[in-house]
Amino acid sequence: MRKLSCPVLITLLVVLLVVVFFIALCAGRYSIRVTEVVRILASSVFDVTQTWDDRAYGVIFTLRLPRTIGAVLVGAALSLAGAAYQGVFKNPLVSPDLLGVSSGACVGAAIAILLGMNSLGVQTLAFAVGIGAVALTMLIPRLFRSSSMMMLVLSGVIVRGMMDSVVGIIKYIADPETQLADITYWTLGSLVKVLSSDLFAIAPVIAAGCLMVLLLSWRINILSLGEQEARALGVHVGFVRGVVILCSTLLTASAVCVCGTIGWVGLVIPHLSRITIGQDNTKSIPVSLLMGAIFMVAIDTLARVLTSLELPLSILTGIIGAPFYFMVLAGQRMSLS
Repeated sequence: MRKLSCPVLITLLVVLLVVVFFIALCAGRYSIRVTEVVRILASSVFDVTQTWDDRAYGVIFTLRLPRTIGAVLVGAALSLAGAAYQGVFKNPLVSPDLLGVSSGACVGAAIAILLGMNSLGVQTLAFAVGIGAVALTMLIPRLFRSSSMMMLVLSGVIVRGMMDSVVGIIKYIADPETQLADITYWTLGSLVKVLSSDLFAIAPVIAAGCLMVLLLSWRINILSLGEQEARALGVHVGFVRGVVILCSTLLTASAVCVCGTIGWVGLVIPHLSRITIGQDNTKSIPVSLLMGAIFMVAIDTLARVLTSLELPLSILTGIIGAPFYFMVLAGQRMSLS
């Protein structure tokens, strides 16, 4: 079957993103018609005669719009980070938490909850410890005076395991009636507490990180050829790799500090993008960005409407992502046999 050209596919994905965005604004226990949603959104810019009640206005601007925009940012950040990591490490099994940023963010959030901090304190400490975990991962190869990618990956495994143990200790000493529930729910991922102030804090970081990775996508193509070939083509391998890893880490940390840890997005979506558009990172990376945003908005909407109690996002991403990845691996095995 002939694949769609990249401009056509991106156009279709943008249209689909707009559709799921408006579905997210309309759907919920308090449903709102599309026409009312459009008029409510337009009222913030234009002089529109009010035909809706105040409750609908509050639901849109206070609850659904911030979390839907947050879902777009988080989905785009995680999928783009996953695509960049997989391109740099030349491994389709690499995910955004490879260097321990997600586990470190969990430790920071758990400490903040244990200390009784507010949501801003939880997010700030999660971001700080997440970045600190990556710094520790990058430090270990330097201690052994090694610049190999395998050593970096193994360092990430060490730091991630250590951070997971720290989270386990914090859960053990946390108050089981209050703090433990908050820590557990945070580690499963949720956008329920996303506010407009959170978006203003993370949107510039995510936008800058996405832009930088998109601009470097053609250099990631060259890195995938191998270090010697990349150097022969005039690419500073260490610098480019370091910038891509830094941007991907910032994207992951920004997403995790707002909504907690969400698995599978940064692993499955880049894979789906490459199946759809091919191995060229200049095409697959922007497609991954849009697919991730669409996927996360859809998952967040399902988490709100499937049951009377809101489901953590990692439960749904795991239910959908694991079978999909199994089918992808099975399909690849059949094509090779």
